[in-house]
Amino acid sequence: MQEPRPTRDDKFSFGLWTVGWPARDPFGDATRPPLDPVESVHRLAELGAYGVTFHDDDLIPFGADGDQRERHVKRFREALEATGLVVPMATTNTFTHPVFRDGAFTANDRDVRRYAVRKIMRNLDLAAELGAHTYVFWGGREGAETDAAKDVRVALDRYKEGLDLLCQYVVDRGYGLRFAIEPKPNEPRGDILLPTVGHALAFIGALEHADMVGLNPEVGHEQMAGLNFVHGIAQALWHGKLFHIDLNGQHGPKYDQDLVFGHGDVKSAFFLVDLLEHGGYQGPRHFDYKPPRTEDPDDVWVSAAANMRTYLLLKERAAAFRADPEVAAAMEAARVPELAVPTLAEGETWEDLRGDRGAFEDFDVEAAGRRGMHYAALDQLAVEHLLGARS
Repeated sequence: MQEPRPTRDDKFSFGLWTVGWPARDPFGDATRPPLDPVESVHRLAELGAYGVTFHDDDLIPFGADGDQRERHVKRFREALEATGLVVPMATTNTFTHPVFRDGAFTANDRDVRRYAVRKIMRNLDLAAELGAHTYVFWGGREGAETDAAKDVRVALDRYKEGLDLLCQYVVDRGYGLRFAIEPKPNEPRGDILLPTVGHALAFIGALEHADMVGLNPEVGHEQMAGLNFVHGIAQALWHGKLFHIDLNGQHGPKYDQDLVFGHGDVKSAFFLVDLLEHGGYQGPRHFDYKPPRTEDPDDVWVSAAANMRTYLLLKERAAAFRADPEVAAAMEAARVPELAVPTLAEGETWEDLRGDRGAFEDFDVEAAGRRGMHYAALDQLAVEHLLGARS
């Protein structure tokens, strides 16, 4: 088998906060030293990535003055030019500093909300300057630990106000950016607003510029809620709202693990890659993972490469699955293609359906109830392709 190697055409991207995570957690200090964003750019380029993303505070230390800010941006821009990496997405850190302890858009304190919007505006300017197409909003602090603390209806008013204002800012400045909401059910807040793909989709419909706001779903976040990530992505695609995606691994509904992509529920990862490659998604394959705390600085790049390699291996397996004549026959036996046939024939009305005795009065319900769907055989073929038992 030919060794899968990433190319720029694969559109693999990483956040500075992923490879740059110093491995500090609530129970332990950092196990790795800080990583220079410029080194991250060069090392990711060497591995075959095409893009790098950032929070404002990943690139420019919080509180830096204007001259310091410009120096950091200049070094980063020079690294991008030297390597050819692009910045497809950017976002704002509205969760680390204590000022955001109660949220950004939905903080009870009005002055904090105003500060948060200004902080985001400043980074929107930089994102546009660096050529980003998507701007992600993860509301990690938008939530509560007690229902007495927030009137959620009013909090959603403030959430909408913030996004409406920033959408108008982008439109008026001519930036051409699209916004992508990143849902998560909990952590760091006890309950986070817009916790799932479904919640976020419903919220987007109420926005003034709903056309320019979509989703950035993350594997681990939906799985933390016990949901099927493949189904969530399919619905986002169906709505035309999959603007960006965060790939990683997760072992079920627990804390956010941010494992290497595929190093959790590998069967779900297989079907996810199959969907992304055949479902019309054209955006970046963005890895939002954390190198394990056990690893040293050299192993950071081993884990980064593992994300891309795993994706490419699953892409090969998914393509073989789709091309397998036995799979095609099994899909026919399971009547999978029939789902694409409209329930009503072309030109048929509800009156025609109501008058069709074969659809109800003469329909053999008992015989239909005895039909097997043959899904077990189809599922086994998928597992065999996933395991490399078929080519």
